[in-house]
Formats: sequence, structure tokens, C-alpha cells
Amino acid sequence: MTVDPRDPTSRLEPDPAELDSVALAAHLERLLSLIRRLSPPDISLTTASTMRTLERDGPSRLSDLAVREGVTQPAMTQLVTRLARDGYAERRGDPADARVVRVWLTERGSAVLRHRRAERARRLAELLAQLPAGDVESITAAIPALDRLVDLGQTSPTSGEVR
Repeated sequence: MTVDPRDPTSRLEPDPAELDSVALAAHLERLLSLIRRLSPPDISLTTASTMRTLERDGPSRLSDLAVREGVTQPAMTQLVTRLARDGYAERRGDPADARVVRVWLTERGSAVLRHRRAERARRLAELLAQLPAGDVESITAAIPALDRLVDLGQTSPTSGEVR
């Protein structure tokens, strides 16, 4: 299936057997754009992503965070400095190696993530309420497969990524 941005019908109900990776990427980009619009503007998406990584994976070295988030180490250093200044994260020594500093998500940082999720969920629920029940069922049925896709993307190197 080919996605023509000028033809709105080319974006509607693709046949899963015909869905190619280019079309899927286009659909996922539109979904990402929706998530951005539904998210509160309190922090940047890179900041929120870094905080989610700390929440999910636990305390991390700055260099590891930079690789996982796909940014340079100097950029991550600046981001973590802002997170620490705002009370969302803190730097602590590693008990196993005194030379290593790890970044920890604070309770305040966790609270910001919970608030963002709740607000995004509220806005998403408003949109879902406008869809036919069959569409909501289709979206719900796709969640496990999308989760597996995300998991694969987190464990597999992407182009340009150094592991």
C-alpha cells in the first residue's frame, strides 16, 4: 500500500497483508505526532523520554543514558543538569565503584511522569469516545503487537546507533 499525503483515503484502513514498512512508518509518525499534541507542554519530549528511561531501567550512567536516548554525551550532561536543577533527577555515586556517577529519578520526577500520563490518557479517552466501538476494539487488539515491536526496537541496534 502506498501512502499519498494528498489523498486522505490512502491513510484509511490499510489491509494488514499489504502494509509495508514505509506505510507503517508513516502511520506511526502520525501517531507520534498525536501523542506529542496530547502531552502537556511542561517538559520537552527528550526530557520526558530520559525520565521514562530512568523510571523503567533504574539509575544509569550518563554515557549509557546518552546512547539509549540517541543524543551526544554533552547534550545528555546538559539535560541531566537541568533535571537535577528542577529536582526531577539527582546524581549519586555508585556504591560498587566510587569513580562512577549514576543518575537517579527523584520522587518529584516520578510525579511529573504520572501527571503527564494521566493528562495524556484523559485527552486520549476523549478522542477514543468519538470512535466507533469496532475501531476501539481494533486499537486494543493491536496493543500487544505494538508492545512487542517497541521491545524489539529497544533491544536491536538501529541504523547509526553504536552499541
